[in-house]
Amino acid sequence: MAIDRGLTHVALPVTDVDSSIEFYRRYAAMQVVHSRVDERTGERVVWISDRTRPFVVVLIEQHPVQGGLTGFSHLGIGCESRAEVDRQCAAAREEGRSVLGPVDSGPPVGYWAMIRDPDGHNLELSYGQEVGLTVERARG
Repeated sequence: MAIDRGLTHVALPVTDVDSSIEFYRRYAAMQVVHSRVDERTGERVVWISDRTRPFVVVLIEQHPVQGGLTGFSHLGIGCESRAEVDRQCAAAREEGRSVLGPVDSGPPVGYWAMIRDPDGHNLELSYGQEVGLTVERARG
């Protein structure tokens, strides 16, 4: 049996699990990999992943949501191009979502923008960040 090691998840409180699933499907290419109702609280709990690594975002249904990823707290998603960042921001604005950017901060931060999810949590979309490169250098 494999044992999880390292950072495996981030948990977010949400008021409407289905709306959050749709948001993260659309803007972060994430899919449900696990779903259940917590026997103790009766709240829905869903794990979503982009399936690129063993990491999930846990969506926990709560009423009301208290706290969250606001200000510059955020989940970060790497995009394939600047055009993808621009396209996603345009789509979010058309839906009436709060969008910050895009901003070009140069290396190592890259081209980025923040979109708010249905509960006010921030999702950063970026192109050209050097997270993977920096981790690889640190390994060597």
